[in-house]
Amino acid sequence: MRRHPRNLRPLLSVAVAVLVAAGASACGSSTTAQTTPPKFAAEGVLTPAQPAPALSLRNYLGERVNIESFRGKAVLVTFLYTHCPDVCPLIASNLRVAQNLMGPATAAKAQIIIVSVDPKGDTRKSVATFVARHELLGRAKYLVGSAPELAAVWKAWGVGSERDVKQPAFVNHSGLIYGITATGRRLTLYASNFKPSDIAHDVPLLAAR
Repeated sequence: MRRHPRNLRPLLSVAVAVLVAAGASACGSSTTAQTTPPKFAAEGVLTPAQPAPALSLRNYLGERVNIESFRGKAVLVTFLYTHCPDVCPLIASNLRVAQNLMGPATAAKAQIIIVSVDPKGDTRKSVATFVARHELLGRAKYLVGSAPELAAVWKAWGVGSERDVKQPAFVNHSGLIYGITATGRRLTLYASNFKPSDIAHDVPLLAAR
């Protein structure tokens, strides 16, 4: 296995907590009405939510993709590579399963963005094959770039990526999935072994914020 961390706590430099909102008083009423917002299923919830870092790269077809263009939708961002033998295929497949669980109406409220951690190996052909194999054609944006372009994105998002010294064909990298709200704030975090049902549950909540 390519050392993809599965535990969120060692990866985070910020406190992770479940958001708890206080109930509001009913205006003009002698009683107090308590309302509890639905809780996220994510393993980690950032409190407070943080502005998502900039992300503008080309997809494997050469089209420019900017995360800003998906305002109004929930955005799921993860960092993978096509020649990964274990965790990356699992993440890609489970994201597809999550979309299927959402149904068409809810899935339309979300956008999946995959960012390459292998500028050399993620060629147009390999990405096209990966996307087709995991049935993500038209369902996810797989972004690639030069080593400097991708390194700038990895740094902004706090993603580690380095070539395995003993097995140069492989890349050691963090395997989180980031949930971004409709207003462009990074709010939820999912480990690489997330349950698809958790993301299916959280997308409408992210899209509403």
